[in-house]
Amino acid sequence: MTALLKPHAVPVDAPVAVVSPASTPQPERVEAGLTALRTLGYDPQPAENILARGPLFFAGTPEMRLSDLHQAFTGDQARAIFCTRGGYGANYLLEGLDLDLIAENPKPLIGYSDLTAMQLWMLDQIHLPAFYGPMLSADFARANQDGVHLASLQAALSGKPYTVGTQEGLRPLRTGRVRGTLYGGCLSILVAMLGTTYEPQTEGKLLFLEDVNAKPYQIDRMLWQLREAGKLDGVRGIVFGEMLDCVSPGAPTDLLDQVIFSAFKNFKGPIAIGLRSGHVSRQNVTLTLGVEAELMVQQEARLHLIDPAVKP
Repeated sequence: MTALLKPHAVPVDAPVAVVSPASTPQPERVEAGLTALRTLGYDPQPAENILARGPLFFAGTPEMRLSDLHQAFTGDQARAIFCTRGGYGANYLLEGLDLDLIAENPKPLIGYSDLTAMQLWMLDQIHLPAFYGPMLSADFARANQDGVHLASLQAALSGKPYTVGTQEGLRPLRTGRVRGTLYGGCLSILVAMLGTTYEPQTEGKLLFLEDVNAKPYQIDRMLWQLREAGKLDGVRGIVFGEMLDCVSPGAPTDLLDQVIFSAFKNFKGPIAIGLRSGHVSRQNVTLTLGVEAELMVQQEARLHLIDPAVKP
């Protein structure tokens, strides 16, 4: 496995950049998220175009968003980069990403959903670990700080190994125990990248898949597409997210489980589901994609992130 380009660990009182690489966020939710970051001890530094509106639904033109992102990586003060929200639009930044510049100034980029494509492209091309974790508008802005799983976020940014399991929603579907490189993100984004220059490199990985508001038949269709594209070849184990609101009205409550069993009927590795990372109901867990991890599924399921994604 190629060595990761690990950024420096991020102390809890560090300055952090805040950017909007995709859709326009709601100003009041951004402000609530900034306040939450300050309460935790961080010093958030909003980018110039963080609240830009348009064109269309984007938080500024691709050039504006790229400028903010590149400045966040090269800035001397910020130790990490938080995103306000996903939505749609980060795909338009892929062609213009200055990977050499980012490789010379590696920092944790924390986000999920639409940012999956950008995070995995940087992981695949320059081996920068992806921090699949909470965003300001969706998670930090929630009342009573219930939107963020602080233990995993701080462990990921400090470089400590950590384990998530039953308390974080994970439950078993198929037993087994495997180790591998953790990889993945939002299922619909992974599928959207197929056939492009930015196609995800899932083969042989410990695969994490999550989504929101997709009916079970749509999940089945996306899993079929991954399989037919060869993107499940050699996959060692699979962890599904909470799969928030991935239901069909009037259908059996276990229909999604049945879909997964059907889609992976010939798969021999362990499968677990329910991990609250990405689109979640509460306490969004941070996962460090690109690191060595171990999935253990018996009567309970646990995912142990073994290697740090940062250096001291």
